[in-house]
Amino acid sequence: MPKAVAAQNTPDAVRALIILMNTANPNIPSAQLIAQDVDSWQTVMANAIHTPEALISRLKLDPAALDAAYPGHRQFAVRVPEPYLSRIELGNLDDPLLKQILPVADEGAPAPAGYGPDPLAEAHANKAPGIVHKYKSRVLLIANGACAINCRYCFRRHFPYSDNRLGRHEWDQALEYVRANPDINEVILSGGDPLMSTDARLDTIISSIENIPHVTRLRIHTRLPIVIPQRITEALISRLETSRLAVIMVVHVNHANEIDEHVGHSLARLFKHGIHVLNQSVLLKGINDRVDALSQLSERLFEYKVLPYYLHILDRVSGAHHFEVSDAHAKSLMDELQGTLPGFLVPKLVREEAGAHSKTLIYP
Repeated sequence: MPKAVAAQNTPDAVRALIILMNTANPNIPSAQLIAQDVDSWQTVMANAIHTPEALISRLKLDPAALDAAYPGHRQFAVRVPEPYLSRIELGNLDDPLLKQILPVADEGAPAPAGYGPDPLAEAHANKAPGIVHKYKSRVLLIANGACAINCRYCFRRHFPYSDNRLGRHEWDQALEYVRANPDINEVILSGGDPLMSTDARLDTIISSIENIPHVTRLRIHTRLPIVIPQRITEALISRLETSRLAVIMVVHVNHANEIDEHVGHSLARLFKHGIHVLNQSVLLKGINDRVDALSQLSERLFEYKVLPYYLHILDRVSGAHHFEVSDAHAKSLMDELQGTLPGFLVPKLVREEAGAHSKTLIYP
Protein backbone atom coordinates (compact mmCIF):
# COMPACT_ATOMS: atom_id res chain seq x y z
CA MET A 1 0.00 0.00 0.00
CA PRO A 2 1.42 3.46 -0.86
CA LYS A 3 2.65 5.26 2.23
CA ALA A 4 0.50 8.32 1.63
CA VAL A 5 -2.60 6.12 1.53
CA ALA A 6 -1.54 4.12 4.54
CA ALA A 7 -1.17 7.32 6.52
CA GLN A 8 -4.84 8.25 6.18
CA ASN A 9 -7.00 7.50 9.22
CA THR A 10 -4.00 6.01 11.04
CA PRO A 11 -4.29 5.56 14.84
CA ASP A 12 -2.21 7.95 16.93
CA ALA A 13 -0.05 5.14 18.27
CA VAL A 14 1.65 4.49 14.93
CA ARG A 15 1.82 8.01 13.54
CA ALA A 16 5.40 8.56 14.67
CA LEU A 17 6.50 5.35 12.93
CA ILE A 18 4.87 6.40 9.64
CA ILE A 19 6.50 9.82 9.85
CA LEU A 20 9.90 8.17 10.43
CA MET A 21 9.41 5.79 7.48
CA ASN A 22 8.40 8.55 5.13
CA THR A 23 11.19 10.93 6.08
CA ALA A 24 13.65 8.21 5.14
CA ASN A 25 12.34 8.47 1.58
CA PRO A 26 14.14 11.27 -0.33
CA ASN A 27 11.03 11.82 -2.48
CA ILE A 28 9.06 12.99 0.56
CA PRO A 29 9.82 16.65 1.33
CA SER A 30 9.69 16.68 5.13
CA ALA A 31 8.39 15.03 8.26
CA GLN A 32 6.25 18.09 8.87
CA LEU A 33 4.36 17.54 5.61
CA ILE A 34 3.67 13.90 6.38
CA ALA A 35 2.53 14.76 9.89
CA GLN A 36 -0.13 17.04 8.45
CA ASP A 37 -1.20 14.37 5.97
CA VAL A 38 -1.77 11.70 8.64
CA ASP A 39 -5.33 12.79 9.37
CA SER A 40 -7.81 12.33 6.55
CA TRP A 41 -9.25 15.45 4.96
CA GLN A 42 -12.68 14.40 6.22
CA THR A 43 -11.39 14.46 9.79
CA VAL A 44 -9.93 17.91 9.27
CA MET A 45 -13.23 19.09 7.79
CA ALA A 46 -15.21 17.66 10.68
CA ASN A 47 -13.11 19.71 13.10
CA ALA A 48 -13.53 23.02 11.25
CA ILE A 49 -14.53 26.13 13.18
CA HIS A 50 -18.19 27.13 12.73
CA THR A 51 -18.78 30.08 15.08
CA PRO A 52 -17.40 33.61 15.46
CA GLU A 53 -16.59 32.87 19.13
CA ALA A 54 -14.41 29.90 18.21
CA LEU A 55 -12.72 31.81 15.40
CA ILE A 56 -11.89 34.82 17.56
CA SER A 57 -10.65 32.62 20.39
CA ARG A 58 -8.51 30.40 18.11
CA LEU A 59 -6.80 33.42 16.53
CA LYS A 60 -6.48 35.41 19.78
CA LEU A 61 -8.35 38.36 18.31
CA ASP A 62 -9.78 41.34 20.18
CA PRO A 63 -13.11 40.12 21.66
CA ALA A 64 -14.66 43.39 20.49
CA ALA A 65 -14.70 41.87 17.00
CA LEU A 66 -17.39 39.43 18.13
CA ASP A 67 -20.30 41.88 18.09
CA ALA A 68 -19.34 43.05 14.59
CA ALA A 69 -19.15 39.45 13.35
CA TYR A 70 -22.69 38.39 14.17
CA PRO A 71 -24.70 40.27 11.51
CA GLY A 72 -22.69 38.61 8.75
CA HIS A 73 -22.58 35.23 10.48
CA ARG A 74 -26.38 35.15 10.65
CA GLN A 75 -26.53 35.61 6.87
CA PHE A 76 -23.66 33.31 5.95
CA ALA A 77 -22.21 31.09 8.65
CA VAL A 78 -18.55 30.94 9.56
CA ARG A 79 -16.71 27.85 8.34
CA VAL A 80 -12.89 27.56 8.45
CA PRO A 81 -10.72 24.42 8.79
CA GLU A 82 -7.49 24.33 10.75
CA PRO A 83 -4.91 24.19 7.90
CA TYR A 84 -6.14 27.58 6.67
CA LEU A 85 -6.32 29.00 10.18
CA SER A 86 -2.70 28.01 10.79
CA ARG A 87 -1.56 30.51 8.13
CA ILE A 88 -3.23 33.51 9.82
CA GLU A 89 -1.18 35.73 12.11
CA LEU A 90 -2.49 35.55 15.66
CA GLY A 91 -4.11 38.75 16.96
CA ASN A 92 -3.88 40.58 13.62
CA LEU A 93 -7.28 41.85 12.48
CA ASP A 94 -5.61 43.16 9.32
CA ASP A 95 -4.32 39.76 8.20
CA PRO A 96 -5.27 39.27 4.50
CA LEU A 97 -6.41 35.70 5.06
CA LEU A 98 -8.46 36.59 8.13
CA LYS A 99 -10.33 39.29 6.18
CA GLN A 100 -11.54 36.63 3.75
CA ILE A 101 -13.26 34.55 6.45
CA LEU A 102 -14.18 36.83 9.40
CA PRO A 103 -17.71 38.32 9.23
CA VAL A 104 -17.84 42.08 9.74
CA ALA A 105 -20.60 44.57 10.49
CA ASP A 106 -20.70 45.81 6.86
CA GLU A 107 -22.24 42.50 5.80
CA GLY A 108 -25.41 43.31 7.68
CA ALA A 109 -25.78 46.77 6.16
CA PRO A 110 -28.37 47.37 3.41
CA ALA A 111 -26.98 46.37 0.02
CA PRO A 112 -25.99 49.33 -2.20
CA ALA A 113 -27.63 49.80 -5.58
CA GLY A 114 -26.52 47.15 -8.03
CA TYR A 115 -25.98 44.48 -5.36
CA GLY A 116 -28.30 41.52 -4.88
CA PRO A 117 -28.57 37.84 -3.96
CA ASP A 118 -28.00 36.55 -7.52
CA PRO A 119 -25.51 38.93 -9.17
CA LEU A 120 -24.92 36.69 -12.19
CA ALA A 121 -28.60 35.81 -12.74
CA GLU A 122 -27.76 32.13 -12.37
CA ALA A 123 -31.39 31.35 -11.60
CA HIS A 124 -32.11 31.90 -15.31
CA ALA A 125 -29.23 29.62 -16.34
CA ASN A 126 -30.20 26.90 -13.83
CA LYS A 127 -31.74 24.70 -16.55
CA ALA A 128 -32.43 21.75 -14.25
CA PRO A 129 -31.37 20.72 -10.73
CA GLY A 130 -27.58 20.76 -10.57
CA ILE A 131 -27.05 22.39 -14.00
CA VAL A 132 -25.94 25.93 -14.82
CA HIS A 133 -25.60 26.40 -18.59
CA LYS A 134 -24.45 29.92 -19.49
CA TYR A 135 -21.90 29.36 -22.24
CA LYS A 136 -22.47 27.38 -25.44
CA SER A 137 -19.68 24.78 -25.24
CA ARG A 138 -19.45 24.44 -21.45
CA VAL A 139 -21.88 23.31 -18.82
CA LEU A 140 -21.45 23.59 -15.08
CA LEU A 141 -22.60 20.75 -12.85
CA ILE A 142 -23.05 21.42 -9.15
CA ALA A 143 -21.38 18.28 -7.91
CA ASN A 144 -21.60 19.25 -4.25
CA GLY A 145 -23.34 22.14 -2.50
CA ALA A 146 -20.92 22.23 0.44
CA CYS A 147 -17.66 24.14 0.78
CA ALA A 148 -14.69 23.58 3.06
CA ILE A 149 -14.54 27.30 3.81
CA ASN A 150 -17.06 30.14 3.65
CA CYS A 151 -15.39 33.07 1.90
CA ARG A 152 -17.14 36.31 2.82
CA TYR A 153 -17.17 37.60 -0.79
CA CYS A 154 -18.71 34.39 -2.23
CA PHE A 155 -21.03 35.21 -5.14
CA ARG A 156 -23.07 32.09 -4.38
CA ARG A 157 -23.56 32.82 -0.69
CA HIS A 158 -27.34 33.01 -1.39
CA PHE A 159 -27.51 30.25 -4.02
CA PRO A 160 -30.38 27.74 -3.44
CA TYR A 161 -28.21 24.67 -2.99
CA SER A 162 -31.10 22.83 -1.33
CA ASP A 163 -32.90 22.96 -4.70
CA ASN A 164 -29.86 21.60 -6.54
CA ARG A 165 -29.03 18.45 -4.61
CA LEU A 166 -28.35 15.65 -7.03
CA GLY A 167 -29.83 12.29 -6.07
CA ARG A 168 -29.57 9.42 -8.52
CA HIS A 169 -32.60 10.57 -10.54
CA GLU A 170 -31.44 14.20 -10.72
CA TRP A 171 -27.90 13.14 -11.66
CA ASP A 172 -29.24 10.98 -14.49
CA GLN A 173 -31.27 13.98 -15.71
CA ALA A 174 -28.17 16.20 -15.63
CA LEU A 175 -26.17 13.69 -17.65
CA GLU A 176 -29.00 13.33 -20.14
CA TYR A 177 -28.99 17.11 -20.58
CA VAL A 178 -25.29 16.98 -21.49
CA ARG A 179 -25.83 14.01 -23.85
CA ALA A 180 -28.63 15.86 -25.63
CA ASN A 181 -26.43 18.91 -26.29
CA PRO A 182 -23.60 17.90 -28.66
CA ASP A 183 -22.21 21.45 -28.61
CA ILE A 184 -21.05 20.82 -25.05
CA ASN A 185 -17.44 19.61 -25.09
CA GLU A 186 -16.46 20.62 -21.56
CA VAL A 187 -18.03 19.81 -18.21
CA ILE A 188 -17.15 22.00 -15.26
CA LEU A 189 -17.60 20.52 -11.80
CA SER A 190 -18.36 23.27 -9.33
CA GLY A 191 -20.48 23.90 -6.29
CA GLY A 192 -20.03 24.51 -3.40
CA ASP A 193 -16.85 22.58 -3.98
CA PRO A 194 -16.80 19.35 -6.00
CA LEU A 195 -13.86 18.00 -3.99
CA MET A 196 -16.10 17.88 -0.94
CA SER A 197 -17.33 14.67 -2.55
CA THR A 198 -15.51 11.46 -1.67
CA ASP A 199 -13.03 9.91 -4.08
CA ALA A 200 -15.50 7.08 -4.71
CA ARG A 201 -18.30 9.49 -5.65
CA LEU A 202 -15.97 11.51 -7.86
CA ASP A 203 -14.95 8.32 -9.61
CA THR A 204 -18.61 7.62 -10.39
CA ILE A 205 -19.18 11.19 -11.60
CA ILE A 206 -16.10 11.20 -13.83
CA SER A 207 -16.91 7.77 -15.28
CA SER A 208 -20.41 8.97 -16.19
CA ILE A 209 -19.01 12.03 -17.96
CA GLU A 210 -16.43 9.93 -19.78
CA ASN A 211 -19.28 7.90 -21.28
CA ILE A 212 -20.53 10.97 -23.19
CA PRO A 213 -18.50 10.93 -26.45
CA HIS A 214 -18.66 14.63 -27.33
CA VAL A 215 -17.25 15.71 -23.95
CA THR A 216 -13.47 16.03 -24.20
CA ARG A 217 -12.53 18.16 -21.20
CA LEU A 218 -13.23 18.06 -17.49
CA ARG A 219 -12.66 21.18 -15.43
CA ILE A 220 -12.76 21.08 -11.64
CA HIS A 221 -13.17 24.39 -9.79
CA THR A 222 -12.05 23.96 -6.21
CA ARG A 223 -10.61 25.72 -3.18
CA LEU A 224 -10.00 22.53 -1.23
CA PRO A 225 -6.35 21.95 -2.24
CA ILE A 226 -5.67 25.38 -0.73
CA VAL A 227 -7.88 25.09 2.33
CA ILE A 228 -7.17 21.43 3.18
CA PRO A 229 -4.17 20.23 1.13
CA GLN A 230 -4.67 16.67 2.42
CA ARG A 231 -7.61 16.47 -0.01
CA ILE A 232 -5.20 15.72 -2.86
CA THR A 233 -5.14 12.00 -2.16
CA GLU A 234 -3.35 9.26 -4.09
CA ALA A 235 -6.74 7.89 -5.17
CA LEU A 236 -7.84 11.25 -6.55
CA ILE A 237 -4.62 11.82 -8.47
CA SER A 238 -4.73 8.30 -9.91
CA ARG A 239 -8.30 8.75 -11.13
CA LEU A 240 -7.63 12.10 -12.74
CA GLU A 241 -4.44 11.12 -14.51
CA THR A 242 -6.04 7.99 -16.04
CA SER A 243 -9.14 9.77 -17.35
CA ARG A 244 -9.68 9.87 -21.12
CA LEU A 245 -10.69 13.50 -20.62
CA ALA A 246 -8.23 16.38 -20.56
CA VAL A 247 -8.38 17.40 -16.88
CA ILE A 248 -7.92 20.99 -15.73
CA MET A 249 -8.05 21.92 -12.05
CA VAL A 250 -8.78 25.57 -11.35
CA VAL A 251 -7.88 26.48 -7.79
CA HIS A 252 -8.73 29.71 -6.01
CA VAL A 253 -6.01 31.69 -4.24
CA ASN A 254 -6.20 35.42 -3.54
CA HIS A 255 -3.01 36.02 -1.58
CA ALA A 256 0.47 34.49 -1.53
CA ASN A 257 0.18 33.77 2.21
CA GLU A 258 -2.42 31.11 1.40
CA ILE A 259 0.27 28.94 -0.19
CA ASP A 260 2.39 27.34 2.51
CA GLU A 261 4.66 24.33 2.05
CA HIS A 262 1.79 21.87 2.46
CA VAL A 263 -0.36 23.57 -0.18
CA GLY A 264 2.59 23.90 -2.54
CA HIS A 265 3.39 20.20 -2.21
CA SER A 266 -0.19 19.24 -3.11
CA LEU A 267 -0.28 21.57 -6.11
CA ALA A 268 3.07 20.34 -7.41
CA ARG A 269 1.87 16.73 -7.17
CA LEU A 270 -1.05 17.52 -9.47
CA PHE A 271 1.30 19.03 -12.05
CA LYS A 272 3.70 16.09 -11.77
CA HIS A 273 0.85 13.72 -12.69
CA GLY A 274 -0.15 15.61 -15.81
CA ILE A 275 -3.07 17.62 -14.43
CA HIS A 276 -3.19 21.21 -15.68
CA VAL A 277 -3.50 23.60 -12.73
CA LEU A 278 -4.69 27.20 -13.12
CA ASN A 279 -5.57 29.82 -10.54
CA GLN A 280 -8.35 32.35 -10.40
CA SER A 281 -8.51 35.16 -7.87
CA VAL A 282 -10.93 37.88 -6.87
CA LEU A 283 -9.65 41.43 -6.55
CA LEU A 284 -10.51 42.38 -2.97
CA LYS A 285 -10.12 45.72 -1.21
CA GLY A 286 -7.67 45.57 1.67
CA ILE A 287 -6.54 42.05 0.74
CA ASN A 288 -4.82 41.99 -2.64
CA ASP A 289 -5.48 45.39 -4.23
CA ARG A 290 -1.77 46.28 -4.38
CA VAL A 291 0.80 45.52 -7.06
CA ASP A 292 3.18 43.84 -4.61
CA ALA A 293 0.45 41.49 -3.35
CA LEU A 294 -0.62 40.46 -6.86
CA SER A 295 2.97 40.09 -8.05
CA GLN A 296 3.95 37.94 -5.08
CA LEU A 297 0.87 35.79 -5.65
CA SER A 298 1.76 35.08 -9.29
CA GLU A 299 5.38 34.29 -8.42
CA ARG A 300 4.34 32.01 -5.56
CA LEU A 301 1.85 30.16 -7.77
CA PHE A 302 4.43 29.58 -10.49
CA GLU A 303 6.90 28.26 -7.92
CA TYR A 304 4.51 25.30 -7.63
CA LYS A 305 3.71 25.03 -11.38
CA VAL A 306 0.38 26.87 -11.25
CA LEU A 307 -0.44 29.48 -13.92
CA PRO A 308 -2.47 32.61 -13.13
CA TYR A 309 -5.71 32.52 -15.13
CA TYR A 310 -8.33 35.09 -14.11
CA LEU A 311 -8.38 38.04 -11.75
CA HIS A 312 -12.08 38.71 -11.22
CA ILE A 313 -13.70 42.04 -10.50
CA LEU A 314 -15.94 41.42 -7.47
CA ASP A 315 -19.37 39.99 -8.25
CA ARG A 316 -21.90 42.34 -6.67
CA VAL A 317 -23.48 39.96 -4.19
CA SER A 318 -25.34 41.24 -1.15
CA GLY A 319 -23.09 41.35 1.90
CA ALA A 320 -19.79 41.82 0.03
CA HIS A 321 -19.83 45.48 -1.06
CA HIS A 322 -17.00 46.41 1.33
CA PHE A 323 -14.59 44.33 -0.80
CA GLU A 324 -15.22 46.24 -4.04
CA VAL A 325 -12.29 47.75 -5.96
CA SER A 326 -13.07 50.31 -8.68
CA ASP A 327 -12.43 49.47 -12.32
CA ALA A 328 -10.09 52.45 -12.56
CA HIS A 329 -7.90 51.18 -9.71
CA ALA A 330 -8.01 47.63 -11.11
CA LYS A 331 -6.78 48.85 -14.52
CA SER A 332 -4.03 50.88 -12.88
CA LEU A 333 -2.88 47.76 -11.04
CA MET A 334 -2.79 45.82 -14.30
CA ASP A 335 -0.69 48.54 -15.93
CA GLU A 336 1.87 48.18 -13.14
CA LEU A 337 1.73 44.38 -13.21
CA GLN A 338 2.51 44.36 -16.93
CA GLY A 339 5.72 46.20 -16.15
CA THR A 340 6.57 43.96 -13.21
CA LEU A 341 5.85 40.40 -14.36
CA PRO A 342 6.42 38.40 -17.53
CA GLY A 343 3.23 38.17 -19.58
CA PHE A 344 2.53 34.55 -18.72
CA LEU A 345 2.28 35.46 -15.03
CA VAL A 346 -0.22 38.28 -15.56
CA PRO A 347 -3.82 37.04 -15.09
CA LYS A 348 -6.66 38.32 -17.26
CA LEU A 349 -8.71 40.99 -15.51
CA VAL A 350 -12.34 40.05 -16.11
CA ARG A 351 -15.88 40.65 -14.98
CA GLU A 352 -18.66 38.09 -15.22
CA GLU A 353 -21.89 39.68 -16.40
CA ALA A 354 -25.36 38.20 -16.35
CA GLY A 355 -26.41 37.01 -19.81
CA ALA A 356 -23.01 37.56 -21.46
CA HIS A 357 -21.71 34.83 -23.78
CA SER A 358 -18.33 34.78 -21.99
CA LYS A 359 -16.32 36.59 -19.33
CA THR A 360 -15.89 40.28 -20.13
CA LEU A 361 -12.25 41.34 -20.47
CA ILE A 362 -11.66 44.57 -18.50
CA TYR A 363 -7.99 45.09 -19.40
CA PRO A 364 -6.53 46.29 -21.69
